[in-house]
Amino acid sequence: MKKILFVAVVIFSIQTYAQTYIKINGFTALVAIPNVGIETSIGEKTTFSFDAMASFWNSFDGKKPMKFYTFTPEIRYHFKEKYNGLYAGFHLGPDIYQIQKWNYWDSNKYEKGFGYRLGATIGYNIKVNDKLLLDLFVGGGWHQGFYHGLYNDGTPGRYENVKDWNKSGEWLIYRGGVMLSYKLN
Repeated sequence: MKKILFVAVVIFSIQTYAQTYIKINGFTALVAIPNVGIETSIGEKTTFSFDAMASFWNSFDGKKPMKFYTFTPEIRYHFKEKYNGLYAGFHLGPDIYQIQKWNYWDSNKYEKGFGYRLGATIGYNIKVNDKLLLDLFVGGGWHQGFYHGLYNDGTPGRYENVKDWNKSGEWLIYRGGVMLSYKLN
């Protein structure tokens, strides 16, 4: 029921305000990590953005897992006008990962799990023309992860002594880049 209500609100918003952009992050595209999204107007100075990002890499050297999927629904407030100038956004989104954190790079350990992110984004929209704009942004906040610590060298079992899920909470900068945005209508 919640999914149906969400879809109805998004479709109604798209039809009512008729300002919708599709977006791709040029920065993450350079390293073959797609980050795509859609943003639509929901008020005089507010928009709703939904981004999805995925890494299918086992890492650049093929030995260290670096796979993840993030989904970021976000409400944005534009200080000047929609799609022009400074904005601030607030989001809560899930992620799924199989990744080796920076502090395990010299080991055979990695984490496989899921989590959520609660945070904020600050950004700036630059109109290129009537159909194109650049969205420069950076975002971060609290990430709460639930994972199993595993070995990536074939060693069976988990490296931590936890019954169910290990937990990790951290303040991070976890998103950013330059979205190339195209206006649909």
